[in-house]
Amino acid sequence: MVEAVDASRVLVVDDEPQITRVLRTVLSSHGYQVRTAAEGESALTSFREWAPELVITDLYMPHMDGVELCRRIREVSSVPIIVLSVKGEERTKVEALDSGADDYVTKPFGMDELMARVRVALRRRGASDDVASFDAGDFRVDMDSRRVHTRGQEVRLTPKEFDLFVYMARHPNRVLTHAALLEAVWGQASQEQPEYLRVFMGQLRKKLEPDPSNPRYLVTEPWVGYRFNPRG
Repeated sequence: MVEAVDASRVLVVDDEPQITRVLRTVLSSHGYQVRTAAEGESALTSFREWAPELVITDLYMPHMDGVELCRRIREVSSVPIIVLSVKGEERTKVEALDSGADDYVTKPFGMDELMARVRVALRRRGASDDVASFDAGDFRVDMDSRRVHTRGQEVRLTPKEFDLFVYMARHPNRVLTHAALLEAVWGQASQEQPEYLRVFMGQLRKKLEPDPSNPRYLVTEPWVGYRFNPRG
């Protein structure tokens, strides 16, 4: 019997009954509260009624696929989303991340790997910080509410967008390598998934830069990584 470590609510969405049974059993054995859905519409109903703290969804499902489900959830919530799919191509990963997913696990996957991703997603969502808020040049970061303000306006960020920006804001004017950013935000298992950075950096620039095509704050260091310029 695995010792219960967390009572967080996890919504599992997959049209394969065997997958949902296995995930329910494993997640429950770790102390998580679990609900399941077989497709996107019923998942949205459960999401509205139950307010889960994490969503794990398959990518390919009938009627409403995982990409559309992510988009619909992102319209109303910043809850962490982990996407599962048998597809491993970079294009599919990028599409899932663009739709609002925070992490991506390719089937077949080991349960140890998935549980590690679950712990990271929930830990980062509930993480507290000694500093409740701080200024980073033209930006104000509120750690308690996980919000960012710039030029007097609140910018709505997804959980991973927020984590990535906070890490960079805490290391201003320094070159941060791809490897360092991946490990800091997605964990050690992410080193072979560099598309995460490209997608999320693009999303941050669209939300934070006056001219995303000519970034002043989130600057690329070719072949190395990125640099955060607090005042552009």
